[in-house]
Amino acid sequence: MTLAAALLPSRTVAVTAALACVSFLLSLWIGPDGWGLPGDSAAARLVFSEIRVPRAVLGFLIGGALGLSGAVLQGYLRNPLAEPGLLGISGGAALGAVTAIHSGLAGRVAMALPLAGLAGAALATIAIVALAGATGSTTTLILAGVAVSSVAGALTSLALNLSPNPFASTEIMFWLMGSLTDRSLIHVWLAAPLILTGMAMLLTTGRDLEALSLGEDAAQNLGVDLKGLRFKVIAGSALAVGAATAVAGAIGFIGLIVPHVIRPFAGHSPARLLMPCLFGGAAMVLLSDVALRVLSPQGDLRLGVLSALIGAPFFLWRVLTSRGEFAP
Repeated sequence: MTLAAALLPSRTVAVTAALACVSFLLSLWIGPDGWGLPGDSAAARLVFSEIRVPRAVLGFLIGGALGLSGAVLQGYLRNPLAEPGLLGISGGAALGAVTAIHSGLAGRVAMALPLAGLAGAALATIAIVALAGATGSTTTLILAGVAVSSVAGALTSLALNLSPNPFASTEIMFWLMGSLTDRSLIHVWLAAPLILTGMAMLLTTGRDLEALSLGEDAAQNLGVDLKGLRFKVIAGSALAVGAATAVAGAIGFIGLIVPHVIRPFAGHSPARLLMPCLFGGAAMVLLSDVALRVLSPQGDLRLGVLSALIGAPFFLWRVLTSRGEFAP
């Protein structure tokens, strides 16, 4: 291995970390109420500490959680199309939050919405584990995730269809689109411990994912505990993605796009992909959120919509440029 090849992963981490830091500072700097850091007025300091700081912190954590979980799931399932929504955890969190809105609980209890989202994510995780079993194959895990995601999506649509009034329907639709608007430090304190715990678990899977790329039999021969790896992947994704979805709604494509963008620069190594995807996901969410503040300061355009508008053309381009790779 040449010196340049050895330095490639650390250089990728450094570049993505720097991009995430710049994105975080831009998120603090730019807002619908103006540009720049707070002045001497109490109102400006209040806006900065109660609106911009929580929004930037949540953007970093949520983007990092989605990017990292996407990289881990693609490595564990050995499927380049795997992403956090595949296991149904985000769908369960969305269903929990929608249930809180539909029942009116979200209007009566301040933190009912994110707490219901966390409960939905927990129930979805339990259902996935129960369906897939402790020793089931990765195919079984995918099928269980798709089943749970389908059921959660159907029940979410049912709640929207049976919404008691147009205001509840509008609130449900806006929440499902995903957003960092109007999030406070309370949301940060609620989600941050769970997201950080989940990301810490996912970051420990690197060496095992590297061995698993050779196949399950080879990984076992190399000393990989497949049951332990399965637990860390599911539990880590559930904590990180479930908490992220519970406080910000459904934000798609981040966990799918970021690993594809970074993989060529990380040497196509599952272990070396994890940290760059964490920082890359954080940068993508923060930059998208900054773009929303500039393009739509009134909050009409939602973060989940913008991520989908970015993600769909990316994969269209990816299909067109990779057709030759899979030609017979």
